[in-house]
Amino acid sequence: MIAPLAMNIRHCALLLLMLLATRPERLSAQAIAPALKATDLEGGHSCAATRGIAVQRTTTASVAHRAKMERYDVKYYKLDLALENTSLTIAGSAWMRVRIGAQALDSLAFELYKGAPGAATLLIDSVVVNGLRSPGVRRVGNDATAALARPAAAGSLTDARIYYHGTAPSGGSAAIGNGFNNRSQVRVNGAFQPYNVTWSLSEPFAAHEWFPCKQVLTDKADSSDVWVTTTLPNKVGSNGVLVRTVPLPANKVRYEWKSRHPIDYYLISVAVAPYIENVTYAHPKGGPTVPIVDYVYNQSTLNFYQGEIARTAGFIENYSNLVGLYPFADEKYGHSMAPVGGGMEHQTMTTQDSFNFTLTAHELFHQWFGDNVTCASWQDIWLNEGFASYGEYLSLQAFVPADARGWMNNAHEYAQRSNGTVYVPDTTNVGRIFDYYLSYKKGAAVVHMLRYLLNDDSKFFNALRTYQTQYRGRTARTADLQRVFEAEAGRPLGYFFQQWYRGQGYPTLTARWNQVGSTVVLRVTETASVPTVTPFFDTEVDYRLSFADGTSQTVRLHQGQPVQTFQFAATGAVVGIAVDPDQWILDLPAPAPQRDNSLALATHTAGSLAPLSLFPIPCHDVLNLAALPAATVQSEVVDATGRVVLRQELHVARPQLNTQALAPGLYYLRLLGPAGELLGRGQFVRE
Repeated sequence: MIAPLAMNIRHCALLLLMLLATRPERLSAQAIAPALKATDLEGGHSCAATRGIAVQRTTTASVAHRAKMERYDVKYYKLDLALENTSLTIAGSAWMRVRIGAQALDSLAFELYKGAPGAATLLIDSVVVNGLRSPGVRRVGNDATAALARPAAAGSLTDARIYYHGTAPSGGSAAIGNGFNNRSQVRVNGAFQPYNVTWSLSEPFAAHEWFPCKQVLTDKADSSDVWVTTTLPNKVGSNGVLVRTVPLPANKVRYEWKSRHPIDYYLISVAVAPYIENVTYAHPKGGPTVPIVDYVYNQSTLNFYQGEIARTAGFIENYSNLVGLYPFADEKYGHSMAPVGGGMEHQTMTTQDSFNFTLTAHELFHQWFGDNVTCASWQDIWLNEGFASYGEYLSLQAFVPADARGWMNNAHEYAQRSNGTVYVPDTTNVGRIFDYYLSYKKGAAVVHMLRYLLNDDSKFFNALRTYQTQYRGRTARTADLQRVFEAEAGRPLGYFFQQWYRGQGYPTLTARWNQVGSTVVLRVTETASVPTVTPFFDTEVDYRLSFADGTSQTVRLHQGQPVQTFQFAATGAVVGIAVDPDQWILDLPAPAPQRDNSLALATHTAGSLAPLSLFPIPCHDVLNLAALPAATVQSEVVDATGRVVLRQELHVARPQLNTQALAPGLYYLRLLGPAGELLGRGQFVRE
């Protein structure tokens, strides 16, 4: 979810002119007329800032009431409501189908907004459970408990229909305004125009402000229906597929939306206005054609945003190729416009106030990260927002690669404005949950470092596809993501998540170097910005050596201690060294490494040798070495029994070991000098 573009954006986008698509029914994302502006690169900021409008807010249900709600699992929601685009009035019913837990149920607990006397409130007319009217409903604040006329048996499916009416609150208590909102004017192209629109926005704790529900992230409904009766010419946007529209007397119409995918409470949505409909299509490889259904204010609005809206199809196709088919391809994707000050990733139909490159890319990637797989706790909101922000970067890489580096520069700059954790310690504070610096930008940087850690894009995107498949339609925690990446990396990654997810601050890497002949010695000192919490960041780092003849060489070295000296062979006369030149690591800026003639070549003993940096692990046919300790070395591969099973000569110009002759298993690698002296060692696994 995204917020208004209020902060100063430090980088400028390069302009990109694109040709119009040749197919009249759809414009691909590569064929968009508008050039990117600086604000187009700030989709995540639109998501965070809108949430930041809210006052500090606690979860609605009391601990005791939540314990009552845990006695059942929600299977299905059906809302049948009368709504207009001119007011916050709500009338109708909510049907909850629930599975009773291990004990019989004598009362049904749920949440529904109850205002102070004389203020806006939602009144319960009746509660009917399994066809029998409740003899009484007790309400304490927003906690509602309906007594059952007959207990519901343990393990049974139970139907509860809650009939209610009233006026939704307008006190700005949700993440963006309220759970239910209404405006009489909208802004397009910088100018306000009169226009009546009503919409919902429930994240994180405000769904109860417009319908009875259970606001527990881990209890996704298996499916949902949203029926809304309104006055023509209004249209109603919602989740899933529009099954039918039913004309009714008195110029009324009922829109009937159906979704048959698991959905979390805060992703159920409505938007009501005299929209015009615009339909285009995405054609993801290996999947069905996906309708893109956009409800926009009017024809002039569509004309203004047409080029930006057209990006959506290409984004869907690209994401489907990278992380798996769009998860709701059998239903649709689309947008309902509303003045939310950014966007909100309602499942299959995002609510957006406008269209620009990164806003559209961000909200769409949420359909995978946030909707298909939802964070199981607000502590782990980065699994939604960090990945959605990284989706902006992936889209820039695919369609405007010249701007991708600027986006990452910006992400690092904003992340480093806070020394806090990606982990959210206070899940009652909306501002902390949706902290732009941490949940969005630092979260995206952590995703980027996971990509660097694997050092293999096929492994990285395979991990994301595995995560999407394994937790499809469910919720996940950071520990679940960690396990997926550990399986792909073939090693434990607890240290990584401890320092970047729960840890605080950032490393600074300062270096000095010297060169004697073809050998370079590099001494790197790492300091941490919050050493009392995270004293050291264990990480690999790229160093780019620039040579006098204009060529360069990149070596990847493992920083395993605060001060470390590396020695390796160079392919030319070094004139400069850049630390992390491609900005993979979330390290703070440091002065460029300087030459220090006092640095001498080390004489290593076996006990002082740092482990070799090897990748990928597990490997298949080729094992790469980030750097060699000399221009030419003899390699020996030893199996688990201590037997030498492979010898190869390696050269600095091509530091690779051919492992095709090896059977799958664990091996130890030794690098030897001309006199048989040990220059380096490491271990690897061959698949």
